[in-house]
Amino acid sequence: MKAEDQLSVIFAALADPTRRAILARLADGDATVTELAEPFSISLPAISRHLKVLEHAGLISRSRNGQWLSSTLEAAPLKEATDWMERYRQFWDASFDRLDAHLRRVQAQGSAAQRETTPVTQQLKGQRSDTSD
Repeated sequence: MKAEDQLSVIFAALADPTRRAILARLADGDATVTELAEPFSISLPAISRHLKVLEHAGLISRSRNGQWLSSTLEAAPLKEATDWMERYRQFWDASFDRLDAHLRRVQAQGSAAQRETTPVTQQLKGQRSDTSD
């Protein structure tokens, strides 16, 4: 499978909130299907289907210890997804830096324009109070 195709499979697996919650739980350590199902109001077969999707994406591995089937978080695919997103984070950081610099220039120009018009505005106010007497 091409790397880009694998990346699509990873993101598809991460798109589901239940699967993300399962990964968060596995970040604390290995767990059985029953342990992973505890916080959810869905059936064990539904949890097993989620685990199969995560396993297909390479996000978890499963091993049997006696009668127990244990799931383990696999970090490498998460790193692959993070590395892909990192390029775009750098793009957005640069874009926000440019926007910040532009807003500072606009703010500085507005402050300078206000300082220039303030004496004129005060003169006009003074003239109005002179004519109102």
